[in-house]
Amino acid sequence: MYIPLENRGLIKIEGPDARDYLQGLVSQDMTRVTATQAVYSAFLTPQGKFLFDFFCFELNGALMLDCEADRRSDFFKRLSLYKLRSKATLTDVSDAYRIYAVLDDTDQPALCDQLGLSHERGTCVPFGDGVAYVDPRLDTMGLRVALPLGDTALTDAGKRPGAFENYEAVRIAQGLPDGARDMAVDKALLLENGFEELDGVSFTKGCFMGQELTARTRYRGLVKKRLLPVAIDGPAPAPGTAIEVDGREVGEMRTEIGDIGLALIRLDALDDHFSFTIGETTLTPNVPDWVVFQDQGKQDQGKPGGAD
Repeated sequence: MYIPLENRGLIKIEGPDARDYLQGLVSQDMTRVTATQAVYSAFLTPQGKFLFDFFCFELNGALMLDCEADRRSDFFKRLSLYKLRSKATLTDVSDAYRIYAVLDDTDQPALCDQLGLSHERGTCVPFGDGVAYVDPRLDTMGLRVALPLGDTALTDAGKRPGAFENYEAVRIAQGLPDGARDMAVDKALLLENGFEELDGVSFTKGCFMGQELTARTRYRGLVKKRLLPVAIDGPAPAPGTAIEVDGREVGEMRTEIGDIGLALIRLDALDDHFSFTIGETTLTPNVPDWVVFQDQGKQDQGKPGGAD
């Protein structure tokens, strides 16, 4: 099924300095972006705190930034502040394109094969008058597609429309953050939200804005919290609701859909508690297979709710 992501906007950056201009600003290596490769990345404060996350792909030689629609004006302004004399032009093209998630009803390889894609995350192909690419975070999240308004490539390929709730259920179950809905602006750290495992940050590209704190968090083992999926038994707590144990705050609720949600939880609390109670509601964390806890240096197999 294809799912219109109405909460996404699109900023185009073109010109001979486009990559170099972004390279010193964002967390991912922009030299990786080609006509056949998309990436996931973030724009941080100089102090290393989260401001924006986005996907970047190439279309007709320009770099396209798939970002949060309702925050794109702020993102555009902040990007413009750093352009200085760079030979790069920024244009908000959100009204001319639509972003879609494409989830397969059977298996991901069949969908990739149909569109001529490899099964590696981030791989791109031309599709209609736009592009289709495997989600750069996890290949199990299916494809992302950017098409001009009116382009019927998805229906021509035999895909049927789906609801945003279908996408949300898959995203939340796999533990993936969705911008400011799940990451506190000017507060969240990338590595608390899985950016290393989700290939959203490069530690080899050299300096970028906020790089010092991000690197220090990694190399000194300073990740003390992680965003994790939780099973919800009872009324879903509102986003921002504190999770407490014996009067001590050990986490905070984020987005939810139905009986699953995301919560930022202290890792030391996971050592002692299989679940957490908020009023009449019990939250039971689950550790996805892709999550790697810093203190273990390997995928978690023993935390509460983790994979066996």
